[in-house]
Amino acid sequence: MDAFMTPELLVLLMFGTLFVGIFLGFPTAFVLGGVAMLFGFVDMGPDIFGLFITRLFGLMKNYTLLAVPLFLFMGVFMEKSGVAQRLFQAMHLLWGGMRGGLGISTIAICALFAAATGVVGASEVTIGLMALPAMFSKSYDKSLACGSVCAGGTLGILIPPSIMIILYGPIARISVGKLFLGTLVPGILLAVLYMIYIAIRCYFRPQDGPPMPQEERNVPVSKKLWLLATSVLPPAMLIFAVLGSIFFGIAAVTEAAAVGVVASILLAACYRQLTYATLKEACIQTLTITSMILMIAIGAAFFSSVFVALGGDDVISSLFLNLPFGKWGILITIMLLLVVVGMFIDWMGIVFIIVPLISPIGLELGFDPIWFAVMVMVNLQISFLTPPFAYSIFYLKGITPPDVKTTDIYKGVLPFVGLQILALLLCAAFPFLITWLPAHLIN
Repeated sequence: MDAFMTPELLVLLMFGTLFVGIFLGFPTAFVLGGVAMLFGFVDMGPDIFGLFITRLFGLMKNYTLLAVPLFLFMGVFMEKSGVAQRLFQAMHLLWGGMRGGLGISTIAICALFAAATGVVGASEVTIGLMALPAMFSKSYDKSLACGSVCAGGTLGILIPPSIMIILYGPIARISVGKLFLGTLVPGILLAVLYMIYIAIRCYFRPQDGPPMPQEERNVPVSKKLWLLATSVLPPAMLIFAVLGSIFFGIAAVTEAAAVGVVASILLAACYRQLTYATLKEACIQTLTITSMILMIAIGAAFFSSVFVALGGDDVISSLFLNLPFGKWGILITIMLLLVVVGMFIDWMGIVFIIVPLISPIGLELGFDPIWFAVMVMVNLQISFLTPPFAYSIFYLKGITPPDVKTTDIYKGVLPFVGLQILALLLCAAFPFLITWLPAHLIN
C-alpha cells in the first residue's frame, strides 16, 4: 500500500464505496464481499483468500447460528397455524368495547406473536391483514390504524426469541441468553407505551378509535373464556417452553429453538393446519430467509476482516473516544449515528457492519456490555419506522387498501417513533430495566 494511503483514508474509502454500492441498489451481501475483496487484494495480494477461508470456516462452526433457521421455521409455522387469527378474535372481544380497543388489541397480539416468531415481516403482514380491515370497518383513523400495525410489528425484532438478538450475540461476544433477558423488559415497555398512547388519544379523540357496538360484544362469557383458552394458552405455552428452557438453564439457545420447532408443529396439528403444503411452504420460506442472512454474514465477515487488517477499527475507536463530550456525549453520538444510518440501511447491515465497531467502544467507555447492546437494539427499532428506507412502512403499504396513502402511514408512525425514543431514554435513565433480569437469572 502506498504511503499516502493512511488508515484514516482507507476507512473513508471503504465506507464510501460500501454506502455507494448499497444506495445504488446492489445486494448488501455482494457489496460487502466485493469491497472486502477489492481493498484486501490491493493491500495483501493473494494472501487475502487465505484470510477469507479462515473467516468462512469460523462462521460455519458458529454453533449459535444454528438457531437462526430453527427459530425462523418456528415463526413461519406459527404464522401458518392460524394462531394469529384466533388471538385477534379473542382480543377483539376482550378489548373491543374500549375506545381504541382494536388498536390496543393489535399491539397486544403483535407483542405475543413477536415472542412466538421473532420476525418482523411475518408478524406485521399476518396481523395487518386481519387488524386493518377490522379497524377500517369501525371507522378508525387511518393514521392510527396504520401506525398501530407498523409499530406493533417492529416488536418482533426486539422481544425474544428475536433473530436480531441471535445474530447480535456472537458478533458482540455476549451470551444470547442474557440478551434475551435484557431485551424482555424493554420490549414489554414499548408495547405498554404504545397501548397507553392509543388509549389516551382515543379517550380525548373518540372518533379516532370508536368502541365496538354493544350488539357485537354480546357474547356469552363461556365462549369468551373458551376462545381465550384456545387462542392464548397454546402460544403462551410454546413461548414458555422456548424461553423458559433458556432462562432457567435447561437448554442452550439452539436446543431451545429445536424445542420451539417441535412445539409449533404440534400446535399446527392441534389446529388442523399441519399439511404437506404448509410444511413445504415453511421450509422454502425458512431456506430463503436463512440464505439471505448467512450471505450477509459471510460478506460482513470478509469486510470486517479486511477492515481490521487495515487498521480501521483503531481509527473508529480513536475517533469516538477522542470526542470532547464525555462518555455520555459519546453514547448520544453513537445513538444519533445509528438513527441516521438506520434511515438508509436495514438492521442486518447495521448489526453486521456497525456493531463490531461500536461494541469495543462501549466497553472502553465502561458501559455494561448487556446494557449497551440492548440500547443499540432498542435504537434499531427506530430504523423500521424512519423514512426513506422504513421497512415496516413498506411491509404495510403492500397490504393496505388503495385509499390509504403513504402519507397516512408516515403520519401514523411519527408518534410511535417518539415513544421509541422515550423508551430509549427510560432505559438510559434506569439501566436496571435491562440489567436486572440477566444479572439475577443467568450466571
